Amino acid sequence: LKSGIDILVGTPGRIKDHIQNSKLELSSVKHVVLDEVDHMLDMGFAEQVEEILGSSYKKGSENNPQTLLFSATCPRWVYDVAKKYMRDEYEQIDLIGKKTQRTATTVEHLAIQCRSSQRAGVLGDIIQVYSGSRGRTIVFCETKKEANELAMNASLKQDAQSLHGDIPQKQREITLKGFRNGVFEVLIATNVAARGLDIPEVDLVIQCSPPK
Repeated sequence: LKSGIDILVGTPGRIKDHIQNSKLELSSVKHVVLDEVDHMLDMGFAEQVEEILGSSYKKGSENNPQTLLFSATCPRWVYDVAKKYMRDEYEQIDLIGKKTQRTATTVEHLAIQCRSSQRAGVLGDIIQVYSGSRGRTIVFCETKKEANELAMNASLKQDAQSLHGDIPQKQREITLKGFRNGVFEVLIATNVAARGLDIPEVDLVIQCSPPK
């Protein structure tokens, strides 16, 4: 930073720290990229992002940075917030089209209704039938507690481990490596595993409840 850089990649909190410590000055920034903008502006980061960009953007100025916003999902409010940072003639590039709920045509979708008390037993059977003894399965839960309880449940006949935000990063990496390498067959996770995870050899994905 001291000797000058062309590109800075950072999380909002870290960038804000550097600005507050006078190690970073963004008034001459030419391009701004916000990745995962729907989450960035929805998960308590919005204020930090606005604070960071405050020095670079002047209302109505022609010299504001070129702004690029990337998002896997684009609810209406994302566009409303985006207008704060973009010129009136901004361009929208949509790789999904009108089918906002489009899913892969190679994936079969099934819904099974069961009581909460029966869920672990039903899960064990589903995994056995659809994933086999050596296939890999990811199970998504709403809460960390739920993930831990399912991973320990005797009704699951396969080896299972949990993955969620309370697990230290180093252990998460060990768990993911074990899952990739087939050390255990079932990964039970909260939405911490829903983004940016690339494990191509997964046979089955289960949502424990309808996604919200």
